[in-house]
Amino acid sequence: QVVFALNQTLLQQESLRAGSFQIPYTTEDLIKHYNCGDLSSIIFNHDTSQVPNFINATLPAHERITAQEIDSYFRQELVYKRNERMGRRVKDLLQEHPDKSFFFAFGAGHFMGNNTVIDVLRREGYEVEHTPAGQAI
Repeated sequence: QVVFALNQTLLQQESLRAGSFQIPYTTEDLIKHYNCGDLSSIIFNHDTSQVPNFINATLPAHERITAQEIDSYFRQELVYKRNERMGRRVKDLLQEHPDKSFFFAFGAGHFMGNNTVIDVLRREGYEVEHTPAGQAI
């Protein structure tokens, strides 16, 4: 799986450099949507938007299965479990110090897709609000 993932990553990078493959959104697009609080945007609404995408229709069936296994592993280990840990840490701090105010700042990756840090906290009963860039807190 590691060799497959490395090969697919190299192929994607070569395609990007050759101009035959384009990323559907730019870093500027991510920043714009994030700053506007538009976390439901199509850009942020994918489970695997933070990890490489190895699944494509041109792969032979046996390689497509490998790609799906890697994708599932990445989604579980790099996205869901990480966000669960981050959400639990925030919840624990809030519960341990109910008389204190906190400000938590996360990178945009913690707000992308499903099972985000926000989702974890909302499941725990917390109300979470976006503070737009430039707005006083």
